[in-house]
Amino acid sequence: MIFLLSRLFVVKPYCALLGLFILLLATPAYAQKPAAAGSKTAAADSAAIPAPRRQFQATRITEAIKIDGELDEAVWLTAPVATNFIETRPTPGRPEKHATEVRLLYDDAALYIGAVMHDVSPDSILRELTQRDDLGNTDYFAVFLDTYNDKLNGYGFFLTPGGVELDARYSPAGGEDFNWNAVWMSQTKLRGNDWIAEIRIPYSAIRFSDAAEQVWGINFVRQRQSTRQQFFWNQVKPQVDGFVNQWGELRGVRDIKPPLRLSLTPYVSSYYDHFPFNEQGKRNSSTSFNGGADVKWGINESFTLDATLVPDFGQVQSDNQVLNLSPFEVQYNENRQFFTEGTELFNKGGLFYSRRVGGQPLGFYEVDGQLRGRTTSPEGQIKQGEYVVSNPGVTRLLNATKISGRTKGGLGVGLFNALSNDVYATLQDSTSGERREVLTQPFSNYNIFVLDQSLKNNSYVSLINTNVTRKGSTYDANVTGGLFRFADKSNRYALKGQANYSRRRGNVFGADEQVDNRDGYKYQLEVGKISGNFNWNLSHGIESDTYDPNDLGILFSNNSISQEASVSYNKYEPFWKVNQLRTDMGIYQTLLYKPTRFQNLGFYAGANTTFTKNFFSTGFNVNGNLEEQDFFEPRRRPLGTYYVRVPANLGISGYGSSDYRKKFAYDISLATRLYQADGQRTDRVNYGLGISPRYRVSNRLSFRYNFDWQLQQNQIGYAGGLSSRQEADRPFIRNGVADVILGRRNRTTTTNTVSANYTFTNRMSFTIRTRHYLSVARYRDFSRLNPGGEEEAVDYRRNRDNSFNAFNVDAVFSWWFAPGSQITVVWKNANASELAGDQTLPQYFTNFNNTLNTPHNNSVSVKVLYFLDYLTLRPKRG
Repeated sequence: MIFLLSRLFVVKPYCALLGLFILLLATPAYAQKPAAAGSKTAAADSAAIPAPRRQFQATRITEAIKIDGELDEAVWLTAPVATNFIETRPTPGRPEKHATEVRLLYDDAALYIGAVMHDVSPDSILRELTQRDDLGNTDYFAVFLDTYNDKLNGYGFFLTPGGVELDARYSPAGGEDFNWNAVWMSQTKLRGNDWIAEIRIPYSAIRFSDAAEQVWGINFVRQRQSTRQQFFWNQVKPQVDGFVNQWGELRGVRDIKPPLRLSLTPYVSSYYDHFPFNEQGKRNSSTSFNGGADVKWGINESFTLDATLVPDFGQVQSDNQVLNLSPFEVQYNENRQFFTEGTELFNKGGLFYSRRVGGQPLGFYEVDGQLRGRTTSPEGQIKQGEYVVSNPGVTRLLNATKISGRTKGGLGVGLFNALSNDVYATLQDSTSGERREVLTQPFSNYNIFVLDQSLKNNSYVSLINTNVTRKGSTYDANVTGGLFRFADKSNRYALKGQANYSRRRGNVFGADEQVDNRDGYKYQLEVGKISGNFNWNLSHGIESDTYDPNDLGILFSNNSISQEASVSYNKYEPFWKVNQLRTDMGIYQTLLYKPTRFQNLGFYAGANTTFTKNFFSTGFNVNGNLEEQDFFEPRRRPLGTYYVRVPANLGISGYGSSDYRKKFAYDISLATRLYQADGQRTDRVNYGLGISPRYRVSNRLSFRYNFDWQLQQNQIGYAGGLSSRQEADRPFIRNGVADVILGRRNRTTTTNTVSANYTFTNRMSFTIRTRHYLSVARYRDFSRLNPGGEEEAVDYRRNRDNSFNAFNVDAVFSWWFAPGSQITVVWKNANASELAGDQTLPQYFTNFNNTLNTPHNNSVSVKVLYFLDYLTLRPKRG
C-alpha cells in the first residue's frame, strides 16, 4: 500500500490527500464504529457539546473598597455568590468538594473580585513564591473576562496564595499569552483553612464598548495543587474545541464609561561594559546612559496606541546560540517585552517574526568582502590593507508603535510601525590608520496592518499585510495574507484556509541587479473534526519557488507542496491507573514545487499519559520516513537538479516527568534515529539524552539543572563553501564554478544549563542562569555531489572540522516597587568562539576550560521604569 501511494504521489501529487485518507481509514485502531443508542461512543459525542452558559450578576457599589485580602466590607455579604465549581482535570465533570465562593462588585472605575477558597488545612494550600507571570508549585485563583462577548478573545487575571500576579490574553492566534501585562491591584490572606483573594481590575486595564449595559463573557478557575485538581465555575470540557467559548455570562454591569487610558512609563538606564582587549589605544571598558519612554493611549473605548520611544533592550535574556550546519537560519525566541506583549493580532497567519525588527543588518556578512587588501606600491612598499573595527550585529530602533483593538461588532484592527536608522560598519587601514564607514543597513520602515473579524461559532476571517520599505535603491518587500476559519454550529467540524502573496521590488542590497523573487504565493487548506474524543484533520498546501516573506516574517524553505492526514483519540477521564490518555498518528508527504519532484513520505504516532497515584507523566513518539531527496542541503540553485539522498529512517523518542509537587523532581528524555544502510552510509545513527533535575529548597529558593546531549554519527551533509584562496579547494573549482562537496561527519552537541531562583517577596526576586553550549563536528571523508543525487568519492584534503562554544551568564535582580514600576539590575557575562580546521578542540573539558580562560564580555546595567497613570495624576474635583 505504501509503495502504491508513493508512486501516486510522484505521478499525481494532487491526488495524495485521497490516498492518505484511505490509508488512515484503513487503520483498524482508529476506525470509527457506528454509535448504538446508549453506547459509550454516543456518550462521548454528547460530552463534546459545550456546557450551558451560567449567568452571574454583578453588584454596583458606591462605597470605597480597600484591597487588603480581608473582604470585611459589608457590601461583600450582599453580593450574589458564584460557587458549585466543576472539575476539569483530572476527572472532568465532578463537583467541587471543597467549595470556592466568588463575589463581584463594580463602580465607575473598576471591577472588584473577592474569592474565598475553602480547604482541608493550611498545609493543603501550596504557595511557592515566584516571579511575576511565573506559576510554581502553588494553588491559584483566576478570573477571565470576554469583554466583547465574541467567544474568541479574552483576558485572564491570576493570583496565587503568595500574592504572585499573572495576567494573560486569549485569542485564536496567540492561544494563552502570558507576555501581556496589565496594571491592577490584588491582595491575599490565609484565614484558618481558607485562603482569600481580593482583586481590583481598573477599567483602564481592559477594553470594552460604551454600551449602556455590558454583557461580558466570564469564568473563574481554581487550582488545588495538593491534589492537582482544576475547577471552573462554568464547566470547561476538554473534549470541546476552544476555551473562551466555554465561559459563562456576566450581567448587571450598567452605565460605566471606558476611561481615558493614558499612561507614560519613562525609563533611565546605565550600562558598564568590560572586555579585556588589552591592546594599546583600546579601552577595556565603556559606560553609557540611556533614556526613553513607553506610552499607552486609549484612542477610544476600543483602540489603544502603544509606543516605545528610543527603546533599550540591553537587559533581555541572552540568546541560546548554536552551531548551525543546516541550510536554514536559526530562529531565536523573542525576549523584548514590547514585541511580546499585545501582539496577538499581528501574529495572525504567522507572517510576523519580530526579531526582524531591529535585527541583523542586511549587509552584515558582506563587510569582509569590501576590505581593501594588501597592496604593493611601485617603490615596493607593502600596505597591509584594512581590518574591521566594528560591525554592529543588530539594528538600533528609533521607535516602534502599535495601535490595536476590537470594535463592539467584533472587528479587530491592528497597525504596527517601526523605524530603524542607518547602520554602518567601521573599517581601518592597517598602515595609515585611516577609517571609513560602510553602510550595512539603510534607514528602514517596518509596517503591519491587520483586520480580523470575529464570527459566530468560534469562526473568523482575517486580512494581514506586512511591508518593509528601505531608503535608496535597496529592495522593498510586501506580503498580503487572507485567513479564515469556519466552524459548524455544533463546533465539531471546521474548515481553515490561508492564501498569501509576496511582492519584492528593487535591487539586491549593495548590488545593481534586481531581486529575482519578485512575486510569489502560498496557500494552505485544512478540514477536520475538532471536538470529541476522536478527531481527524486533512491539510494541503503549496509554497511557490518565489514566495518569500522573510523580510518581516520567517520561512525556512519555500518551493514545496505538502499534504498531511492525521487522526487523534483522547480519553479525558481517569481509567485503569492513569488520569488521561492522548494519542495521535498521521502521515505526511512533501514534493518540490518547481520542478515537481518527490521529496519525502513519512508517518508519525505518539501517546502520552499521567499516572493517577504518583502523577508521573510519560509519553513516546515514533516517526519514520522513506528515502528522502533533500534539495536544500546542497545549497545549489535552481533547485531540482542536485539533492542529497537521506536513507529511510525510523526515529523513536520517549520522556518521563515526575511530580513537581515534590521538593525533588526531574524530567528525562531519550531519543534515537536509525537509518537504513546505504553505501557509505553504514552505521548512520542519532542518539539523544536529556536530564533535568530540579530541587525546591523552600517556597522561596529553587535550583534547576538541564543537561542535553546529542550524537549524530556518520551524518552526510554539506561541508561548506569553496574558495579559490584555499589551495585544497582549487581542484574542485572548475571554470569558476565550485563543486558541491559533502562530508561524512560525527557531530556531538552538549548543553549544560544551571539556574537558581530566590524570591524575597511577591514583588522582589533574584534569578541567575548559566549556560554552556558545545558542538563539535569532525569529518571522516568527503564526496562530490553530482546531479541526480549521485555521490563520487574524492580526495579532498582541507580540514573542515569545527567546534563552537557559547557561554552565558544572566543574573537579574527585579523589584516591582509600585504598580507597573520596576527596578532591574542585570549582570551579563558572555563568550562565544568558533574554532575550525586544525584548531578544532574535540574534547568537552578542553573546550570548557578554553572557554573559561578566553576573554569574556561583562556587562552590568541598572534600569528604572516608573508607571504614570493620568487617572491617578489628574486633579481631583472638589
